[in-house]
Amino acid sequence: MNRLSAAPFVKWAGGKRQLLPQIRERMPEKYNCYYEPFVGGGAVIFELQPEKALMNDINKALINTYRQICSVPEAFLKEVNQFDLEMGQQGAENLGKEYYYSLRGHYNRKLEKAEYDVELAALFVFLNKHCFNGLYRVNAKGLFNVPYNNSRGVSVDEKVIMDVSKYLQGVTILDGDFEAACVNAGKGDFLFLDSPYAPLNPTSFESYTKEGFDIESHRRLAELYDELTARGCYCMLTNHNTELINELYGNKGYKIDIVSVKRMINSDASNRVGEEVIICNY
Repeated sequence: MNRLSAAPFVKWAGGKRQLLPQIRERMPEKYNCYYEPFVGGGAVIFELQPEKALMNDINKALINTYRQICSVPEAFLKEVNQFDLEMGQQGAENLGKEYYYSLRGHYNRKLEKAEYDVELAALFVFLNKHCFNGLYRVNAKGLFNVPYNNSRGVSVDEKVIMDVSKYLQGVTILDGDFEAACVNAGKGDFLFLDSPYAPLNPTSFESYTKEGFDIESHRRLAELYDELTARGCYCMLTNHNTELINELYGNKGYKIDIVSVKRMINSDASNRVGEEVIICNY
Protein backbone atom coordinates (compact mmCIF):
# COMPACT_ATOMS: atom_id res chain seq x y z
CA MET A 1 0.00 0.00 0.00
CA ASN A 2 1.35 3.45 -0.93
CA ARG A 3 1.98 5.56 2.15
CA LEU A 4 -0.49 8.41 2.60
CA SER A 5 0.22 11.67 4.39
CA ALA A 6 -2.41 10.75 6.98
CA ALA A 7 -1.51 12.27 10.34
CA PRO A 8 -3.22 13.42 13.55
CA PHE A 9 -5.46 16.43 12.90
CA VAL A 10 -6.35 17.13 16.55
CA LYS A 11 -4.20 17.63 19.62
CA TRP A 12 -4.99 15.04 22.27
CA ALA A 13 -3.99 14.53 25.89
CA GLY A 14 -1.42 11.74 26.10
CA GLY A 15 -0.79 11.77 22.34
CA LYS A 16 2.08 9.51 21.32
CA ARG A 17 3.83 11.50 18.58
CA GLN A 18 7.00 11.96 20.63
CA LEU A 19 7.16 8.22 21.46
CA LEU A 20 6.77 6.99 17.87
CA PRO A 21 10.46 6.00 17.45
CA GLN A 22 10.41 4.00 20.70
CA ILE A 23 7.10 2.37 19.74
CA ARG A 24 8.29 1.50 16.23
CA GLU A 25 11.50 -0.15 17.45
CA ARG A 26 9.49 -2.38 19.81
CA MET A 27 6.89 -3.49 17.26
CA PRO A 28 6.53 -7.19 16.46
CA GLU A 29 8.14 -7.97 13.09
CA LYS A 30 4.92 -9.44 11.72
CA TYR A 31 1.32 -9.39 12.86
CA ASN A 32 -2.13 -10.00 11.45
CA CYS A 33 -4.73 -7.38 12.41
CA TYR A 34 -3.91 -4.16 14.28
CA TYR A 35 -6.12 -3.07 17.19
CA GLU A 36 -6.09 0.31 18.93
CA PRO A 37 -8.86 0.41 21.58
CA PHE A 38 -7.92 3.93 22.83
CA VAL A 39 -7.15 5.67 19.55
CA GLY A 40 -7.31 9.29 20.74
CA GLY A 41 -5.60 11.55 18.20
CA GLY A 42 -4.40 8.55 16.20
CA ALA A 43 -0.64 9.27 16.15
CA VAL A 44 0.32 5.59 16.17
CA ILE A 45 -2.21 4.21 13.69
CA PHE A 46 -1.50 7.02 11.21
CA GLU A 47 2.24 6.45 11.57
CA LEU A 48 1.94 2.69 11.01
CA GLN A 49 -0.99 2.70 8.55
CA PRO A 50 -1.62 -1.06 8.91
CA GLU A 51 -3.75 -2.54 6.14
CA LYS A 52 -5.99 -4.51 8.50
CA ALA A 53 -6.96 -2.37 11.47
CA LEU A 54 -9.60 -1.63 14.08
CA MET A 55 -9.75 1.66 15.99
CA ASN A 56 -11.95 2.49 18.96
CA ASP A 57 -12.51 5.22 21.51
CA ILE A 58 -15.20 5.82 24.11
CA ASN A 59 -15.37 9.49 23.13
CA LYS A 60 -18.32 9.47 20.70
CA ALA A 61 -17.64 12.98 19.42
CA LEU A 62 -14.09 12.01 18.51
CA ILE A 63 -15.17 8.82 16.75
CA ASN A 64 -17.95 10.69 14.95
CA THR A 65 -15.23 12.97 13.56
CA TYR A 66 -13.26 10.01 12.21
CA ARG A 67 -16.42 8.55 10.68
CA GLN A 68 -17.44 11.82 9.02
CA ILE A 69 -13.97 12.38 7.59
CA CYS A 70 -13.96 8.79 6.37
CA SER A 71 -17.33 9.00 4.61
CA VAL A 72 -17.83 12.68 3.64
CA PRO A 73 -14.45 14.47 3.72
CA GLU A 74 -15.51 17.19 1.28
CA ALA A 75 -18.57 18.08 3.37
CA PHE A 76 -16.41 18.11 6.50
CA LEU A 77 -13.87 20.47 4.90
CA LYS A 78 -16.62 22.77 3.65
CA GLU A 79 -18.01 23.10 7.18
CA VAL A 80 -14.70 23.64 8.98
CA ASN A 81 -13.44 26.07 6.32
CA GLN A 82 -16.62 28.10 6.75
CA PHE A 83 -15.97 28.34 10.49
CA ASP A 84 -12.41 29.49 9.77
CA LEU A 85 -13.67 32.07 7.29
CA GLU A 86 -16.20 33.48 9.74
CA MET A 87 -13.57 33.49 12.51
CA GLY A 88 -11.26 35.51 10.25
CA GLN A 89 -14.01 38.07 9.69
CA GLN A 90 -14.29 38.86 13.39
CA GLY A 91 -13.12 42.30 14.49
CA ALA A 92 -9.64 42.76 15.88
CA GLU A 93 -11.04 43.96 19.19
CA ASN A 94 -12.26 40.59 20.45
CA LEU A 95 -10.01 38.40 18.22
CA GLY A 96 -12.85 35.98 17.61
CA LYS A 97 -13.55 35.35 21.29
CA GLU A 98 -17.32 35.81 21.04
CA TYR A 99 -17.42 33.69 17.89
CA TYR A 100 -15.50 30.86 19.61
CA TYR A 101 -17.87 30.84 22.59
CA SER A 102 -20.94 30.94 20.32
CA LEU A 103 -19.65 27.86 18.49
CA ARG A 104 -18.77 26.14 21.76
CA GLY A 105 -22.34 26.68 22.93
CA HIS A 106 -23.69 25.36 19.62
CA TYR A 107 -21.40 22.30 19.88
CA ASN A 108 -22.64 21.54 23.39
CA ARG A 109 -26.29 21.87 22.38
CA LYS A 110 -25.67 19.34 19.62
CA LEU A 111 -23.96 17.02 22.11
CA GLU A 112 -26.96 17.24 24.43
CA LYS A 113 -29.21 16.19 21.54
CA ALA A 114 -26.75 13.50 20.39
CA GLU A 115 -26.50 15.05 16.93
CA TYR A 116 -23.45 13.16 15.72
CA ASP A 117 -23.21 14.59 12.23
CA VAL A 118 -20.72 16.32 9.93
CA GLU A 119 -21.32 19.73 11.53
CA LEU A 120 -20.48 18.32 14.97
CA ALA A 121 -17.28 16.84 13.51
CA ALA A 122 -16.27 20.21 12.05
CA LEU A 123 -17.05 21.95 15.34
CA PHE A 124 -15.02 19.33 17.21
CA VAL A 125 -11.91 20.04 15.13
CA PHE A 126 -12.41 23.81 15.07
CA LEU A 127 -12.77 23.96 18.86
CA ASN A 128 -9.73 21.71 19.33
CA LYS A 129 -7.67 24.07 17.20
CA HIS A 130 -8.83 27.22 18.97
CA CYS A 131 -9.18 26.07 22.58
CA PHE A 132 -6.61 26.52 25.33
CA ASN A 133 -3.71 24.05 25.03
CA GLY A 134 -5.68 21.88 22.58
CA LEU A 135 -7.21 20.20 25.62
CA TYR A 136 -10.42 18.21 25.23
CA ARG A 137 -12.13 18.42 28.61
CA VAL A 138 -15.77 18.10 29.62
CA ASN A 139 -17.70 18.92 32.77
CA ALA A 140 -19.85 16.57 34.85
CA LYS A 141 -22.64 16.87 32.29
CA GLY A 142 -20.34 15.83 29.48
CA LEU A 143 -20.21 19.32 27.95
CA PHE A 144 -17.04 20.83 26.49
CA ASN A 145 -15.78 23.66 28.70
CA VAL A 146 -12.27 24.65 27.56
CA PRO A 147 -11.69 28.41 27.08
CA TYR A 148 -10.53 30.23 23.94
CA ASN A 149 -6.77 30.39 23.15
CA ASN A 150 -6.89 33.67 21.16
CA SER A 151 -5.79 32.02 17.90
CA ARG A 152 -7.33 32.54 14.47
CA GLY A 153 -5.29 30.09 12.43
CA VAL A 154 -6.50 27.57 9.86
CA SER A 155 -8.05 24.52 11.54
CA VAL A 156 -7.00 21.76 9.13
CA ASP A 157 -4.56 20.76 6.41
CA GLU A 158 -6.86 19.71 3.55
CA LYS A 159 -4.41 17.16 2.10
CA VAL A 160 -4.01 15.50 5.49
CA ILE A 161 -7.79 15.28 5.87
CA MET A 162 -8.21 13.74 2.39
CA ASP A 163 -5.45 11.20 3.07
CA VAL A 164 -6.93 10.37 6.49
CA SER A 165 -10.23 9.75 4.69
CA LYS A 166 -8.56 7.43 2.16
CA TYR A 167 -6.77 5.48 4.86
CA LEU A 168 -9.85 5.09 7.04
CA GLN A 169 -11.78 3.44 4.19
CA GLY A 170 -10.27 0.11 5.20
CA VAL A 171 -10.41 0.56 8.98
CA THR A 172 -13.12 -0.71 11.33
CA ILE A 173 -14.17 2.26 13.50
CA LEU A 174 -15.91 1.61 16.82
CA ASP A 175 -17.11 3.84 19.67
CA GLY A 176 -17.39 1.90 22.89
CA ASP A 177 -15.70 0.12 25.75
CA PHE A 178 -12.13 -1.04 25.20
CA GLU A 179 -12.97 -4.62 26.17
CA ALA A 180 -15.70 -4.88 23.53
CA ALA A 181 -13.28 -3.53 20.92
CA CYS A 182 -10.88 -6.43 21.60
CA VAL A 183 -13.40 -9.25 21.62
CA ASN A 184 -12.29 -10.68 18.25
CA ALA A 185 -8.54 -10.24 18.75
CA GLY A 186 -6.72 -13.53 18.32
CA LYS A 187 -3.35 -15.20 17.94
CA GLY A 188 -0.91 -13.14 15.91
CA ASP A 189 -2.88 -9.88 16.16
CA PHE A 190 -1.15 -6.77 17.54
CA LEU A 191 -2.82 -4.49 20.09
CA PHE A 192 -1.50 -1.06 21.02
CA LEU A 193 -3.10 -0.12 24.35
CA ASP A 194 -2.78 3.55 25.26
CA SER A 195 -5.42 4.05 27.93
CA PRO A 196 -6.04 7.28 29.84
CA TYR A 197 -3.13 7.89 32.15
CA ALA A 198 -2.99 6.53 35.67
CA PRO A 199 -2.70 9.60 37.93
CA LEU A 200 0.73 10.67 39.13
CA ASN A 201 -1.02 11.50 42.38
CA PRO A 202 -2.82 8.28 43.47
CA THR A 203 -5.65 10.27 45.08
CA SER A 204 -6.71 12.10 41.91
CA PHE A 205 -8.23 11.01 38.63
CA GLU A 206 -8.84 13.44 35.79
CA SER A 207 -11.21 12.35 33.03
CA TYR A 208 -11.40 13.55 29.45
CA THR A 209 -14.80 11.99 28.88
CA LYS A 210 -17.68 12.01 31.31
CA GLU A 211 -17.38 8.21 31.62
CA GLY A 212 -13.91 8.64 33.16
CA PHE A 213 -11.30 5.93 33.62
CA ASP A 214 -10.98 5.01 37.28
CA ILE A 215 -8.73 2.60 39.15
CA GLU A 216 -11.18 -0.22 38.53
CA SER A 217 -10.92 0.47 34.77
CA HIS A 218 -7.13 0.18 35.02
CA ARG A 219 -7.50 -3.13 36.85
CA ARG A 220 -9.94 -4.37 34.19
CA LEU A 221 -7.48 -3.38 31.47
CA ALA A 222 -4.68 -5.29 33.20
CA GLU A 223 -6.90 -8.38 33.32
CA LEU A 224 -7.65 -7.96 29.60
CA TYR A 225 -3.90 -7.65 28.90
CA ASP A 226 -3.34 -11.00 30.64
CA GLU A 227 -6.23 -12.55 28.71
CA LEU A 228 -4.96 -11.25 25.35
CA THR A 229 -1.53 -12.63 26.21
CA ALA A 230 -3.10 -16.04 26.82
CA ARG A 231 -4.84 -15.77 23.42
CA GLY A 232 -1.46 -15.37 21.72
CA CYS A 233 -1.85 -11.66 20.88
CA TYR A 234 1.08 -9.28 20.72
CA CYS A 235 0.36 -6.47 23.20
CA MET A 236 2.09 -3.16 23.79
CA LEU A 237 0.82 -0.84 26.55
CA THR A 238 1.93 2.67 27.46
CA ASN A 239 1.20 4.69 30.59
CA HIS A 240 2.76 6.83 33.32
CA ASN A 241 5.47 5.10 35.32
CA THR A 242 3.45 4.88 38.55
CA GLU A 243 3.14 2.47 41.45
CA LEU A 244 -0.31 1.43 40.24
CA ILE A 245 0.90 0.50 36.75
CA ASN A 246 3.91 -1.37 38.10
CA GLU A 247 1.66 -3.19 40.55
CA LEU A 248 -0.70 -4.25 37.75
CA TYR A 249 1.90 -5.38 35.20
CA GLY A 250 5.04 -6.19 37.22
CA ASN A 251 6.15 -9.70 38.18
CA LYS A 252 4.31 -11.30 35.27
CA GLY A 253 7.21 -11.74 32.89
CA TYR A 254 6.28 -8.74 30.76
CA LYS A 255 9.05 -6.52 29.38
CA ILE A 256 8.76 -3.07 31.00
CA ASP A 257 10.88 -0.25 29.57
CA ILE A 258 11.00 3.22 31.15
CA VAL A 259 11.24 6.19 28.77
CA SER A 260 11.49 9.94 29.41
CA VAL A 261 8.80 12.19 27.95
CA LYS A 262 7.84 15.84 27.77
CA ARG A 263 4.29 16.51 28.94
CA MET A 264 3.43 19.29 26.53
CA ILE A 265 -0.20 19.60 27.61
CA ASN A 266 0.62 20.37 31.25
CA SER A 267 0.17 24.08 31.97
CA ASP A 268 2.81 23.95 34.73
CA ALA A 269 6.23 23.94 33.02
CA SER A 270 7.85 22.24 36.03
CA ASN A 271 5.63 19.19 35.45
CA ARG A 272 6.42 18.84 31.74
CA VAL A 273 9.14 16.20 32.08
CA GLY A 274 8.27 12.72 33.26
CA GLU A 275 8.58 9.00 32.79
CA GLU A 276 6.37 6.59 30.94
CA VAL A 277 6.50 2.86 30.59
CA ILE A 278 6.21 0.75 27.46
CA ILE A 279 5.06 -2.74 28.42
CA CYS A 280 5.30 -5.62 25.92
CA ASN A 281 4.29 -9.25 26.30
CA TYR A 282 6.66 -10.52 23.59
